Amino acid sequence: MELVQQPTLADSICDLRSRKIKRTFFVQINTLIDWKPFVSIIKLHYTKGKIATGKPSYNGLLLFKITWYGLSDYEVEDRVNDSISFSYFCGLRIDSVAPDHSTLSRFRSIMTKAKAYEPLFKEINRQLEAHSILVKTGAIIDASVIDTPLKPKGKTKHEVTEDRKDIEEVRIEKSYPKSVDKDAVWLKKGGKFRFGYKKHHVTDQEGLVLGVLTTKASTNEIANLEDVLDTADLPEGIPLKADKGYQSKNNGKILEKRKLKITF
Repeated sequence: MELVQQPTLADSICDLRSRKIKRTFFVQINTLIDWKPFVSIIKLHYTKGKIATGKPSYNGLLLFKITWYGLSDYEVEDRVNDSISFSYFCGLRIDSVAPDHSTLSRFRSIMTKAKAYEPLFKEINRQLEAHSILVKTGAIIDASVIDTPLKPKGKTKHEVTEDRKDIEEVRIEKSYPKSVDKDAVWLKKGGKFRFGYKKHHVTDQEGLVLGVLTTKASTNEIANLEDVLDTADLPEGIPLKADKGYQSKNNGKILEKRKLKITF
């Protein structure tokens, strides 16, 4: 992530040459960001609990730092295990056991259902703006499905929406037991059935999330581009990458109004 330094910020924090060094970048972010407001927001919805299986439990801030990257739960698990600098940034030491994808999935599901990600990312952007640090090189907009572990089981029938299509097909009944996340919905994507939410996110070119909007999994991303862009507050004129799922006449007008240069 290439950042722009204003004269008011200390050279030791925003030395552009050292931005290329991942370890230095993570140390700088930990120096810049006051994490106390994040702890307060996270504790409203997620608390570190005991795990009966004997697996270690993790505090919410650690899990949030891990999920700050716009990666899937499996991909980010690999990143934590592979990168010492990223592990230290999140609060793990070399002898610590990293949270697995199921732990990350449960955390995402809890925070998503509570709509807690939006204020967390807004707080990050607010603090970076207070230090006069801006995204310069560009951004990426994308959407991914967040699976909830509290999904229906069995072979009963329910409604499924096919991704980016308006058609629906019957696969199970709508009445679920109490153990099921009733705010989540089924989605057919890539020939597979997924149950959960859709995370529409804006990231920088390094994958750090700048803004996020969470909807039902069945929401078509072409219809809510403006709402997603509102979460990131991108500066005018920067290049924005997106896939063709966002391409429409109306979205073209939105991008022109915001003076964003998009490539599909």
